[in-house]
Amino acid sequence: MEYKTDIEIAQATELAHIREVAKAAGIDENYLEQYGNNKAKVDLNIFNVLKDKPDGKLILVTAITPTPAGEGKTTTTVGLGDGLRKIGKNTMIALREPSLGPVFGVKGGAAGGGYAQVVPMEDINLHFTGDMHAIGAANNLLAAMLDNHIFQGNQLGVDTRRITWRRCVDMNDRQLRNVVNGLGGRTNGYPREDGYDITVASEIMAILCLASDIIDLKERLGRIIVGYTREEKPITAADLKAQGAMAALLKDAIKPNLVQTLEHTPAFVHGGPFANIAHGCNSVTATKLALKLADYVVTEAGFGADLGAEKFLDIKCRMAGLKPDAVVVVATVRALKMHGGVPKTELNKENLEALEKGLPNLLRHVENITKVFKLPAVVAINAFPQDTKAELDLVEKRCNELGVNVALSEVWAKGGEGGVALAQEVVRLCDEGSNDFTFAYDLDMTIEEKLNAIATKIYRASSVELVGNAVNQVKTLTALGFDKVPICMAKTQYSFSDDASKLGAPDNFKITVRNLKISAGAGFIVALTGEVMTMPGLPKVPAAEKIDVDTAGRISGLF
Repeated sequence: MEYKTDIEIAQATELAHIREVAKAAGIDENYLEQYGNNKAKVDLNIFNVLKDKPDGKLILVTAITPTPAGEGKTTTTVGLGDGLRKIGKNTMIALREPSLGPVFGVKGGAAGGGYAQVVPMEDINLHFTGDMHAIGAANNLLAAMLDNHIFQGNQLGVDTRRITWRRCVDMNDRQLRNVVNGLGGRTNGYPREDGYDITVASEIMAILCLASDIIDLKERLGRIIVGYTREEKPITAADLKAQGAMAALLKDAIKPNLVQTLEHTPAFVHGGPFANIAHGCNSVTATKLALKLADYVVTEAGFGADLGAEKFLDIKCRMAGLKPDAVVVVATVRALKMHGGVPKTELNKENLEALEKGLPNLLRHVENITKVFKLPAVVAINAFPQDTKAELDLVEKRCNELGVNVALSEVWAKGGEGGVALAQEVVRLCDEGSNDFTFAYDLDMTIEEKLNAIATKIYRASSVELVGNAVNQVKTLTALGFDKVPICMAKTQYSFSDDASKLGAPDNFKITVRNLKISAGAGFIVALTGEVMTMPGLPKVPAAEKIDVDTAGRISGLF
């Protein structure tokens, strides 16, 4: 049987006009800012007319530790939203915007797959409404103003050896990780070491996704620390008088982007921090607006539950006053067999022994959701044709032993119809209700105690080891009063540990923290562990090599 590619499916679907999508979502046209016929931004002033409306139910979709076999978290999120609509529920979806880095690298796009996609997928995966460019421009404006301040006399006394603000670009470009700039003579600035992060790792991205409105955005931008004086005094964006101009660049980017699924379910796609190096959640404004408009809101958090879900719960929910009513943990039999030691080429064969070895990865994620965070959960098995009944039965048996049900998700092949069983279980969990939600750590803990709580409770590490600069950074951040904020762990997505080669559910390992950086505007400390980098590189054969466009402007090769 020959399958259509994701982009072929998307291009063959007739989209509803964005005005009709907005109408279905309950968005008055007065608050709609159209970007063509198929996408729009929504003016945040709509909150004024919705403020007294009760919030809907919030469903978080997360997953097992990712493998090259694929898990299908975004596909499941979209299909669940369509499935909830199939059973008559007023539903919206809230997703992150894709970064160009993975689109042209290994991972591909992030608009779902098969018959469970948000569309127009080409626009969403490429320039979309320009949010990424605005974030990069605001980031680099601050960098330019900082270096110009130093060039023009350095009245603030910035120590050029202690500049922490880096430039960014939304592309996987390892060549820019470490650079020397300001070369070429006196008129070209002061030569210094510098570097680039990918845009989705910029603090500006985190701020945009956590800000509640333009005033909050401006205040957060002003709190960004760009470096220090020789006397250890922080220098902020407000000291450089940069926050107003930065906010001007972001005035449209802060507005949620409205699109639709293949089945015309309204969806917000807004904000895109990676979960392995940032906090991994779509914007607070999009999530909160969806909760005012719909009875059920399906959202996702990046990578596995140890990263995206932990940050969604410990950072986003804490800051925004949110609480999920149910959590979906996505897994595939193929990926679990890979965690059990099977190479990708052998995944189509039944292998109960390998599946049994790989299942602890899923079970640990489920236990974290139900026992650490104390939230109701369901496991969604993203179905593949090669899955056998014996394999599916084994997954269900092990999950049932933890008191969690399993739903087979066939949304890739069947769209919303394939998500009905999962939708029904999600509704059941939401109706049961739970008031036991708790965080993995308290904010009044020390920095070391919070690091240990995440590492031991969520990753199941034996301990945390601070190395290099991190030892003194703990002391400095505590002395500056930044010890009572959440922690954003930057860690490999491929393992519970900070070693990408340790699949499954490893234990008796240390988490090594080599660097701690305060994101004062976002309101958290970023802890870099192991070898994780804030600027990815392209693979040997980038996905970009297969992407093309014809004379009619029709794009091919995106996935």
